[in-house]
Amino acid sequence: MIGPDIAGIAETLGTAADTATATAQLAAETGLDVDAAYAVQTALVQRRLDRGERLVGLKMGLTSKAKMAQVGVDEVIWGRLTDTMRIPDGGTVDMAAFIHPRVEPEVAFLLDRLPEPGEPVGDFTDAVRAVAPAIELIDSRYANFTFSLPDVIADNTSAGAFVIGPWSPVPDGLDNLGVLLEIDGRLAQVGSTAAILGDPRRALDEGIRLAGRHGVRLREGWVFLAGAATAAVPLRAGAHVRAVVEKLGTASLRASS
Repeated sequence: MIGPDIAGIAETLGTAADTATATAQLAAETGLDVDAAYAVQTALVQRRLDRGERLVGLKMGLTSKAKMAQVGVDEVIWGRLTDTMRIPDGGTVDMAAFIHPRVEPEVAFLLDRLPEPGEPVGDFTDAVRAVAPAIELIDSRYANFTFSLPDVIADNTSAGAFVIGPWSPVPDGLDNLGVLLEIDGRLAQVGSTAAILGDPRRALDEGIRLAGRHGVRLREGWVFLAGAATAAVPLRAGAHVRAVVEKLGTASLRASS
């Protein structure tokens, strides 16, 4: 039996991202399952590395019930981050580079000494050097921002761009910090870090475990986005976005006009 065309699917998704042009869902037509979808993701990210980008981290997706409900899937997933996805805190996003971008508030970890593959994180403060408020810009390459679980995994979990606010020492608790998302000074979403698997620290164990299944080991110095604390909000041209995380501070971006 011939399996899905991994390289061909990656090329379709890569072209959709490069041209900011949506494509139809692919999984049902191509027979893509979750394992094959991660193989597509690997090939898709390799296209970026081949043109000079560097891996700088890993992101979790669908870590909150709000996000699962919003996109209609029910499993935690992970994707890769490259250096060109990072936008300086307060920087401007080029809207022409995206199809239908959305933004969501997150918590970011700066990774330090990590356990061996297959082992859970022991002392969190050994594994994580610092934490920060963050914003992730997600941009599904599929028409109407709709997809199946294999579709979104193959599409590198809709990764588009990210902003990291100031790094801080790890606080005593991360499990129930208030989170706000503001658009043009108006409150757009209210949430809690408890929405991220009950405690964002659990996301790191999940990331290590799930990525390890596919031969990916997290590295010291990488950024780790633990997942969204609220549902994502569409990003409009010219908008100013600010994420506020209790005890951690703020991160912001502006969309080009």
